[in-house]
Amino acid sequence: MFNAASVPFSSSFPSTDSTAFADADGFEPAEGAGSLAGYGWTTALDELFAPLAEAGLVPARIVRIDRGQCDAVLVDPGTGELRTVRADTRQVGDADMINCPCTGDWVAVDLSPGLPRPAVAALLPRSTAIIRKVAGKRSDGQVLAANVDTVVIAASLAAEPDLGRIERFLALAWESGAEPLVVLTKADLVDDADFIRSDVEAAAPGVTVLVVSAETGEGIDVLRACTPGTTAVLGQSGVGKSTLTNVLAGVDAMTVQAARSGDQKGRHTTTTRELVPLPGGGVLIDTPGLREVGLYGGEGVALAFADIEELAERCRFHDCGHRGEPGCAVRAALEDGSLPERRMDSYLKLQRENDWIASRSDARLASERLKKWKSITKSMRAAGGPVKR
Repeated sequence: MFNAASVPFSSSFPSTDSTAFADADGFEPAEGAGSLAGYGWTTALDELFAPLAEAGLVPARIVRIDRGQCDAVLVDPGTGELRTVRADTRQVGDADMINCPCTGDWVAVDLSPGLPRPAVAALLPRSTAIIRKVAGKRSDGQVLAANVDTVVIAASLAAEPDLGRIERFLALAWESGAEPLVVLTKADLVDDADFIRSDVEAAAPGVTVLVVSAETGEGIDVLRACTPGTTAVLGQSGVGKSTLTNVLAGVDAMTVQAARSGDQKGRHTTTTRELVPLPGGGVLIDTPGLREVGLYGGEGVALAFADIEELAERCRFHDCGHRGEPGCAVRAALEDGSLPERRMDSYLKLQRENDWIASRSDARLASERLKKWKSITKSMRAAGGPVKR
C-alpha cells in the first residue's frame, strides 16, 4: 500500500505574528469555528505536528489546489476560528506529481506577516493516497487525493454499468490504502436496480455496493453511515458525483449539469478536486470525471480480484500461468462457469498494465542512478581524485 514520505520538516521558520495576519489578503471565513477535528485532525497528528508548532507554523488541510497555490482551512491563531487561506505551495514538493501538495493533504502553513502571502512550508506524511498513472504513454503517477478513509466509486444506473471500469476503479481504490465503496446512482431511472447490483457485487467481492437516488433519497442515509471521516468520490462524468456531494453536504457546494440524453455521458462540470465539509462531521472530496484510469502498480489488482487470487492458490503449480497446466483451479472455474471469462480478461489486462508500470519505473530509477553516477564521476575528475565504482 502507498504511504508517502513527508517533505522534510524544517525548524528554521520565522515566528508568527497571528494578530498581524488576521486581516491579511487571502483570508476568508470557513464554516464552523475553533477546531480542525471536523476535517479529520487527530491527536496523532497533533503529536506529529508538535515540532512544527514550536517553529511557529499552523496546521491546515488543503481544500483545493490551483497552479502553485492552494486554499487551505486552518484555525486562525488570532481569533480561534476556522478560516480558509490562499497559500503558496511552490516551496514544497518534488518535481514529480506524487510528492506535490494535493487536495486532502495536511500541511504546515507559515503565516509570517513579512511574506507576500501565506506559504505552505511542509507536508505531513500521508496515511493514504489515490494515485493514477498520468494520461498517455508516460509512466508517472498523479495523486488525486490524500488522507482518504473511503473511496466511493460512483456508477450511474441510467446506462448499463461498465463492470471492467468498476474493477479498474476498485484496483485504484484498494491500492490507495482506503476502503472502497461502490455506489450505483440514479436508481429512480430504472426498475431493475437490484438485479444490476447483483452483477456489480459479483465484480466487487468483499466490497459494499449501494443503490441510491439523490432524487428520491433512496439509500442516502445508508451512504451517510458508510462514509465517516474523509471520503473521495471517483467516477466518470455524468454519474452524479457532484449531485451526491450536494446531497451529503446539505448545500449546493458543487455545480451540477444534466448528462447528455443520448449516451448519459457528462460534461466535466467539476474541474478541480475540492474538499467539502459535511454537516454531521467528516469531509468529502469531489473529483472531476475520469476518462482515463491508468493504474500505478502495486497490490490493488490482487485485492480487486481476490477471488481469482484465491483460486490461483489452489493450482497444482505455484507458478501456474492458467493457460492449460494440469491441476489449474482457475481454468476449472472458467470451464464450469463459476468464473466469467470477462472477469478473467479484465484481471489479465490490469496485470499487464501493472507489469508495464513496474518495468518503466525500474528503467526510470536505473536512468536516475546513472545520471547521479555520471555527475559524481565528473565532479571527482574535476577535483583530480580517484573514481571508483
